[in-house]
Amino acid sequence: MKTVITWSVMLLVLFAWTSPSGAVEDMGLITGGDKGTYYQFGLDLQKLVKPAGINLNVYTSKGSIENVYAVYQRPGVPMGIVQSDVLAFVSRVQTDQTLQRIAKKTRMVFPLYNEEVHLLGKKGITDFDDLAGRRVAVGRDGSGTYLTARLLFKLSEVAPSEMVPIDTGEALAELKAGRIDAMFYVAGYPVKLLKEDVTDKDNLALIPITNKSVLEFYPQAEIPAGVYPWQATAVNTAAVKAVLVSFDFRRRDCDNVGKFAQILSKNLDTLQKTGHAKWKVVDLNYPLRGWEQYDCVRKYLGKAPAAAAAPTQRSSQNPVFDAIKGALDQ
Repeated sequence: MKTVITWSVMLLVLFAWTSPSGAVEDMGLITGGDKGTYYQFGLDLQKLVKPAGINLNVYTSKGSIENVYAVYQRPGVPMGIVQSDVLAFVSRVQTDQTLQRIAKKTRMVFPLYNEEVHLLGKKGITDFDDLAGRRVAVGRDGSGTYLTARLLFKLSEVAPSEMVPIDTGEALAELKAGRIDAMFYVAGYPVKLLKEDVTDKDNLALIPITNKSVLEFYPQAEIPAGVYPWQATAVNTAAVKAVLVSFDFRRRDCDNVGKFAQILSKNLDTLQKTGHAKWKVVDLNYPLRGWEQYDCVRKYLGKAPAAAAAPTQRSSQNPVFDAIKGALDQ
């Protein structure tokens, strides 16, 4: 009996040594609202990497400003999707050491797609410049929409009577009720909220953005006719690039982010066939000025990694939002 037990134990040990690992890597990706393009991209990526043993937790958020800081300081969230103008703004408003480090050490995993500025308003408002003297929803505090909308007003010197800081769902309800005149939503079309929750009966329209000062800072874009069932004609607007980012100090996350990037790179065609429509215009090699690709990603894509950086002390508040709000209130 002793011999049988001994051989049984040895076989179990041998099986444990030679069996493939069933371990699943947990990773977090912070995105945006659950009806926005960021979140839909997150769900596509979650589905893509699951067969490779990566359990991607997709988190909703207020948007890009929150995401930049979350990737820096939130445990278990090594990646986020942000607007490129958010980090560009952060890099210019270096009011404290934490903010400086965020700007210096945030790394691009991949550039993604252009996010169009959706400016939705009452019919009769013919252009962005007509927002002067009107009540306009600019997105919730902490969102990329908030930053972009306020920058558009600052660049153009168009002065609304009030900039209302509420999220897009609440803004749409307020717009339908006639309590505001227009709302911003910066997201790659088609946006689920505008596709599902707006109809012809609402008597709303996308408002063109053609202001010269705005288009000297932001690239011009177009939302084609028919993107939304209630939108009969193409609309000129501005755009900002969405970027998948990580932060270069958590070396334990390095391999996970690198493997994730490798899977994405090799399976982009699958995402373009089965995922959100915006995957079709993603160029992972797009040269995005001012952004350095994460060395851990370069390593897994066959490029030499850069030197590692040491961690820094974290703050309990979000200096990104404080700095942005302070600068734009001046």
